[in-house]
Amino acid sequence: MPRSAGRQSCFAQASGSETGFQLVAQAIEPGDKLSDAVTMKTRCFDHIDLRVKNMETAKRFYGKFLPQLGFVHEKHEPSPDQEGLGEDFHTFYSAGGDKPSEFFGFTQDKSHQPNGTRIAFWADTRDEVDRIAKIVRDAGGKNLEGPEICVDYSPGYYAFFFEDPEGNKLEICCRESPIIAE
Repeated sequence: MPRSAGRQSCFAQASGSETGFQLVAQAIEPGDKLSDAVTMKTRCFDHIDLRVKNMETAKRFYGKFLPQLGFVHEKHEPSPDQEGLGEDFHTFYSAGGDKPSEFFGFTQDKSHQPNGTRIAFWADTRDEVDRIAKIVRDAGGKNLEGPEICVDYSPGYYAFFFEDPEGNKLEICCRESPIIAE
């Protein structure tokens, strides 16, 4: 009897678009058709809504490096509150037009206090981490660490850690050996 007899095979296929990726994955039993595979979405987040004390400072800082990460469409939205008591929004979108888009937005909150939360952005290569690190340095990032290999994280984890002008923690990272969920 062959080693594979009685075992399932696995089939996965990814396809990309500017709004995310679709992954088709299915355990295939002998005799099954690939058309029976299930489609799962892999767009992992919709948006980040970051609080900032000073909207103008945030717009200048993030406007220098978010476009380098693919957040290329920028829009300011005044508070919908007619009396002006609400908060303005400022948003960087990853796509445009009539397609859904991940976005990175800011809401001004004069009492905001940064905490230990860190937002990490994916980079495909170490060179990309290095390039964006230079942009962040030039834009006025604070508490800069790296870029460096982070041996305590995972094999080949290369990152640049920083804070925005208000102390919100961010990171640009490249995983040369991605973590695979089991």
